[in-house]
Amino acid sequence: MILLDYKSRQPIYEQLYNSFAKMAALHVMHGGEQLPSVRALAQSLGINPNTVQKAYQLLERDGIIYSIPGKGSFIGETTRLERERLEAAEELKNTVVKAQNVSLTPDEIRGIVEEALKGGISP
Repeated sequence: MILLDYKSRQPIYEQLYNSFAKMAALHVMHGGEQLPSVRALAQSLGINPNTVQKAYQLLERDGIIYSIPGKGSFIGETTRLERERLEAAEELKNTVVKAQNVSLTPDEIRGIVEEALKGGISP
């Protein structure tokens, strides 16, 4: 479901972009699922089709969706956010291994991670 805040300073196309990106990342919309056509979505939201088209272009640029001429736009199998999450998890795992290799205990590692989650460690 897409909710737009017409009073927001954030442009409508960015709100659309963020909505679809979030739905893809949270698997509300699954890979291969078709998005509404530009005209249909614009009509249902009461906005200009060019606004929807701009959002779709940005989503495609970032690999969140892909388009098939004559068929429409579809959610990508793996979104950019999903890839970034997997990369971050792998990086964290590698960092934990490095910490263990320099003799940090599991409790020390947990403490550092907890402190970072609370915002106590600056990058």
